[in-house]
Amino acid sequence: MLQRRKFIKQSLLGSALLLPGMAALESQASPSKKSSGTKPLILSTWSHGLPANADAWAKLKQTGSILDAVEAGVRNTELDLENLSVGLQGLPDREGITTLDASIMQGDGSCGTVAFVRQVKHPISLARAVMEKTPHVMLVGEGARQFAIAQGFPMEEEKLSPNAQKEYDKWKVTSQYKPIINIENHDTIGMIGLDAAGKLAGSCTTSGLAYKMHGRVGDSPIIGAGLFVDDEVGAATATGLGESIIRICGSFLIVELMRQGRSPQEACEEAVRRLVAKNKNIKDIQAGFLAVNKEGEVGAFAVHPGFNYALATDSGNVLVDAGSQFKS
Repeated sequence: MLQRRKFIKQSLLGSALLLPGMAALESQASPSKKSSGTKPLILSTWSHGLPANADAWAKLKQTGSILDAVEAGVRNTELDLENLSVGLQGLPDREGITTLDASIMQGDGSCGTVAFVRQVKHPISLARAVMEKTPHVMLVGEGARQFAIAQGFPMEEEKLSPNAQKEYDKWKVTSQYKPIINIENHDTIGMIGLDAAGKLAGSCTTSGLAYKMHGRVGDSPIIGAGLFVDDEVGAATATGLGESIIRICGSFLIVELMRQGRSPQEACEEAVRRLVAKNKNIKDIQAGFLAVNKEGEVGAFAVHPGFNYALATDSGNVLVDAGSQFKS
């Protein structure tokens, strides 16, 4: 965990991290101008977005489906044993139980989500099954688990990963919840993608806040909060303290602002301003947004410094620092 935090800290200094076979991008340009008119592209939150983007890009080239791509990309993160905020290896709630949330959405309005799910290795794929195989948008808790079993998803042993168990044992000494901005206890992966034809899709998956109350659900599985996609306009996704994002319907807000003529960057900045205005103790809250419009322009902004994102195009895959309202 310390190594991961060190890696994130180093990445915030502006270093470009490349994947095999992908060329560098100029990282000094502003996000909104840098990718103007670029198609296809894939965006995802945080440094774990780099390997996620690589898998998404490979799937896009293989199948031509941006929906397949955004599912495949975040499945990578759901299996990352070093990641303590996504997947069954994530940090548990205060009862010592890991519960997962996920959502997936296409630009035609089709969407599926699951929340408060236990024992499912790939909640993003379960969310897609909800979208494609049920008349519903969201399934939660035991109902989602029963649906997973009916769909042939294997039930994993309910046991904390070694890293999560170690951190949970430390937490139990005081059993206090004190959020620390910019680190693993709330760095969901959200991914949005645009294909060459202008079709959009997005995905979002998380194990939620560490040591949350049992049953707590954040923004990630809530369409319009953690994720929103519209082929007519663009797409947005969020990361950070879910409650603060839900209060402003953050991702929907950004897409609607773009519909009204704002650039992705302007829309993300306005969403952050509204979030700051609607939440108390903002010094303890981090939240960040990513957006792309149908022309391929990109935006990113956060409450505090420290938010970064991965951007993949035909030119390469790179980690980029996002701007923030409160400067360091």
